[in-house]
Order: sequence, then structure tokens, then C-alpha cells
Amino acid sequence: MSRKSAEKNSPGPSDGPLFVVGVPRSGTSLLYALLNQHPQIALLYEGDLPALWPLFLTRRNKSQWLERWNFWNGSIERHQIDTSRIPSDVSDIRMATETAYRQYAQKKNASIWGCKSPNQYDSLVRLAALFPNARFVIIRRDPADVCRSIIRASKDSARFKQKGLTHRALLGCYRLGIERDRLLQRGVRVHVLQYQDLIRTPADELMKICRFLGIPFHSNMASLQNADRSAVMEGAHNTLVKGESIVASSNQPEVLPVKFRRKIERYKSFWRQKHVDWAIFPPSEESNLTKPPLLERAYDQLLYRLLRSWDLFVVFVYCFGPVRLLAAYRAWKGDPYLMRFAFASNGAGDVQEVATGPAQSPARTSSPK
Repeated sequence: MSRKSAEKNSPGPSDGPLFVVGVPRSGTSLLYALLNQHPQIALLYEGDLPALWPLFLTRRNKSQWLERWNFWNGSIERHQIDTSRIPSDVSDIRMATETAYRQYAQKKNASIWGCKSPNQYDSLVRLAALFPNARFVIIRRDPADVCRSIIRASKDSARFKQKGLTHRALLGCYRLGIERDRLLQRGVRVHVLQYQDLIRTPADELMKICRFLGIPFHSNMASLQNADRSAVMEGAHNTLVKGESIVASSNQPEVLPVKFRRKIERYKSFWRQKHVDWAIFPPSEESNLTKPPLLERAYDQLLYRLLRSWDLFVVFVYCFGPVRLLAAYRAWKGDPYLMRFAFASNGAGDVQEVATGPAQSPARTSSPK
């Protein structure tokens, strides 16, 4: 199957979920806010429940997996999910995800349910295996701009302070391309757009997505005015998406270290030479660029795999570690906006919120900082 034929418009609505994905700081939040302006679309903001698949490696009752999920990044509270309407016989991650996400969509009477996530860019094939009828909208951005945005966001958000995040993002851009190709080879419905196109001509890009989804375009999708962003985390790094206008970030001083900037340009040149069709980047200002040497690429791949293995280890810690101990660790690290998310069983299979700190919006990290 050719890529063009696989990326053609979807014939109509689907019962499966819609996943909006990209590497961190690639424009997924903006795209989420615009898509949710449509009355038929209700996406969670980084619900990330499929990422917590180890939750169901052991038998858990309803209150236990809900507690862990909300403790991860406050999804239940941020989206005001009515846990009393979630059945007690949920036994696997697919059932849990579909039940919770559909429950959120029902509040809006939306037919298209799903999630936007910048955390599962290298797990698309796994998501497609869980949900054979899933559709994917992938947003791409110049890796250099992604890394600049991560560095700037780290100044006010603990989420972006973790070591190796720019390395994850750079190699993640390539991994996202691999995942997309594998989806297309399997006949999964995929639509790809570029961040700069979304900023420049939002109406045109949203029209294309609506055709892909088989739904009519609504003009309010091309604007942030009156958009519901109540589930979006607080912080200066989300200032633009919480505004009323679709604008690119203004010109700012360069924050990329010279050595890392040159690494990015080498990789971009290498990807262009490989003729990968997603390597649509502005011309480099560097001259005499050569591709990364084999040893550099091998080291970078090894480091990337180690970092992503650490991220998976953190998932297991959050799925199986004592919640009280994890909460104490968060308190010791001084992570106030994550401290409030905990639940306690009411003895009837439902869960009730327990306030454990000041009421602020959460911010998920890839490590239990």
C-alpha cells in the first residue's frame, strides 16, 4: 500500500479512538485545543492511560487502577471524569481506556473520542494493536525548534527539566517517522501535518483533518476563542495555547548550545540524504554539513534506548510502588502541583478524591522527580 493511498481521507466516522501525537513541544497542545472546538470531537489532554499498561499485569479492582491513573498526572480530576459511571469489571488496559475516554466524550455528546499525547510518539504500533480501528493525526515540527522550545519551557516547568529530554526529542523525531511508516504498512489510517502549516493556515489544515475524519468542518475550529482548555496544565510554557490567537512564538535569543545545534543539523542533513518524506525542514545555516558518523549514531541510539527504558521503569514504579511512598517522594522533591492527586476507596468500589496539597494544575514528568 502506498503512503498516499494510506493517508487518503477516511471514508467516514469510526468507532475507534483518535490519537493526536507528536514529540513534546511540537504543537500537539494547539492542535488539541482546535480539534476540541468541533462539537463531535472530545479528546483528553494527555490522558496517557494506555502508557500505564502495566497496571493490568496484576488483578486490580476499580479503585486501585483509577487511583494510580489519577496519581500519574491528575487526568481524572482535570477532565472531571465521573468515576461512578465506570463499571467495576474493567480487566485490561484497552477496556479501561475506552471506558474512561468514552465517558469523557459523552459529557459533550461527541462521537469521536480519544487523546492527544506527546508521550507515546514511539508507541503508535502498540496503540494500533490495542485499537485496530484507531486513527492517528501526527503533527511534525523542525527538531531544532522542538528542542529550543523544550529548553525554554524548562525555565518554569519541572516537566521539562529532566536530563536527556532534548536527546529524546531529537531521536524521537526519527522514531516517530518509523512508527508512522509501520502504521501505513498495516493499513492504519494516518494523517500528517506540519506545525508551521497549522500556524500559517489553520483553517486549511483543520479542513483536511475533518475530511480525514469524515466530519464537516466548523469554522470555530480555526480559532482559539472560547476554546475549552481547562484540562491544559498551567505554566508559562502553555501561554500561547491558552491565548486567544494562533501565533508562533516571537523571535527569542538562541538557547541551543552550539555543539547540540550542530548535532541537530547533522541529523537533519542525514535524514534528507535518506530521502525520508517527513524531513521537511528549513535550510540549514551551517555550511559543509556531513552526516553523523556511524559511531555517533550508534552512541546516540544507545543513549536514546536507555532513556526510554528509564521512562518505562518509571511507569512500572508508578504502577506498583506504594502510593504513599511516591507521594512522600513528590513532597520531598517539592512538586506541589502533583501533590494533590490521590484517591481513597469508599468501600463500594467507587473512589473519592482526597486533597493532599494546594489546588494547582498538574504537570506530568517522565521520572518521579
